[in-house]
Amino acid sequence: MTETLESFGLTPTHPTETSVVAVIEGKGPGMTVALRADMDALPLNEETDNEFKSTVDGVMHACGHDTHTAMLLGAAKALTELKDTFNGRVKLIFQHAGETPPGGAKEMVAAGVLEDVDAIWGMHIMNQKTGTVSVHKGPASAVAGGFFLKINGQGSHGSMPQDGIDPVLVAAPVTVALNTIVSRNVAPDHMNVVNVGMIQAGQAPNVIPDSAKLGVSMRTVDDNDWNILKERATEIVENVCAAYGAKPEFQWAEGYPVVINNDELAELALDAAKKAVGDENAFWGPPTSASEDFSYFAREIPGCFIFLGGGTADDGLPYMNHHPKFDIKEEALEAGARTEVQIALDFLAS
Repeated sequence: MTETLESFGLTPTHPTETSVVAVIEGKGPGMTVALRADMDALPLNEETDNEFKSTVDGVMHACGHDTHTAMLLGAAKALTELKDTFNGRVKLIFQHAGETPPGGAKEMVAAGVLEDVDAIWGMHIMNQKTGTVSVHKGPASAVAGGFFLKINGQGSHGSMPQDGIDPVLVAAPVTVALNTIVSRNVAPDHMNVVNVGMIQAGQAPNVIPDSAKLGVSMRTVDDNDWNILKERATEIVENVCAAYGAKPEFQWAEGYPVVINNDELAELALDAAKKAVGDENAFWGPPTSASEDFSYFAREIPGCFIFLGGGTADDGLPYMNHHPKFDIKEEALEAGARTEVQIALDFLAS
């Protein structure tokens, strides 16, 4: 990537060990706009038939971050060729570790990447009609976190349950009760999820085990709701365990904050996208229940995170992001790069 940017006449730097930043200088002074692409892959074995499929076992670009990188490189080439037509600067941010908390964006903020930037945009490819661009005002992604829970009981022979405290029996009402949080403790029109995705306990049917383990995922697009989810989950687990004589141990995993899109930047992004891909292919869309460390950028300066359609089942692409068969229609890449270029030009002209 560094060599590619250098071939455009740019001078890449590395604010962190595995990130890359380059700046395109316009013809005169003005504002600075940043365009961000995340670069990291996921720990999956790729199951596509692409000739460019991953050559490393257990590593795959299953979330499209390779396409983000390719689109930003394309936008960089175009903007470099147009640098004599605009005032200001375009900062290209190729970010590491978007999939790995605490998140590469947080590390890049700490490294001072945004200190001279007036506004930032990010783009993510999604399971959406090929080449379309969707924009959302306000909360655009979810907080995603949760906890691992160990319920400590007391093991015994299955024929003498009165001598034990059955953690499996405790795990069942804990699971049911956790699923009442969304239906009873937060507003029904909010995007909230509490999901018990893992229960592990025991090794034999005639043995009451000492402990049971649960894995719980929680998502919301509202910071206040996140606090409610955490508080209620803690209360439910502690009280249900107490009722059965068991003792809980929590291991919390805090997620990335909610991405809050700046309203003015969202309006600009939609207008730019209409110019780039046509009015019929750019629209206001819903937020995503996925999480994004772009939120750390958008909490420092005005930011906006938008979505690009890479294809759907109608295009023969039924697999979502994070699936080992995830793939896109490559014509989407031009739409994405054109949109990024138009956003940068429109913002600097404003």
